[in-house]
Amino acid sequence: MQEAMTKELIDDELWSLIEPLLPVRPSRNRRHAGRKPIADRAVLNGIIFVLRSGTAWNLLPQELGWGSGSVCWRRLDAWQKAGVWQRIHEALLAELRRRGQLDLERAIVDSSSIRAVSAGKKLVRTPRTGASSAASITLLSKHKVFRSQLS
Repeated sequence: MQEAMTKELIDDELWSLIEPLLPVRPSRNRRHAGRKPIADRAVLNGIIFVLRSGTAWNLLPQELGWGSGSVCWRRLDAWQKAGVWQRIHEALLAELRRRGQLDLERAIVDSSSIRAVSAGKKLVRTPRTGASSAASITLLSKHKVFRSQLS
C-alpha cells in the first residue's frame, strides 16, 4: 500500500506542460537559514493528493516527500492568487484539443460560476408578512402570529 502511495501523481509529460506555467521562485541567498523550499513538482503532487483524497491538509503524510500540508496549502493559495490554476486549465484544454480528445458535447456549465448577462425575466417581489393577532389554538388566548398581507 505504501509503495502505491509514493508514486508521482504528476507524470513527466504532464509536468512538462505545467512547469512553464508556474511562477519563477526567487533564488535563495546562500546564507539563508532554514529549510530548503520543497520543489514545485513535489508540492503539486501533495496538492493533488489532498484534493483527490479529501485528506485534511494537516494530515498529509510527510513520508510521501511532498512537503507538509501547510506548505502545500500555502503554495496552492499563492498559485491561485497568481492565476496559475487558470493557466493550467487553459493549457490542458488546449492539449486535449490538439489531441482530438476534447468532447464539448458532454461539457457542463455551472450557473453559479457563469454570469447570466441577460438575467431572464425579473420576478415579482415576494410580499412581506406582518404580525397580526389571532387566537391561539393551544392556549386559547390571543398571540401575535405572522399572516400574509395578501389574505
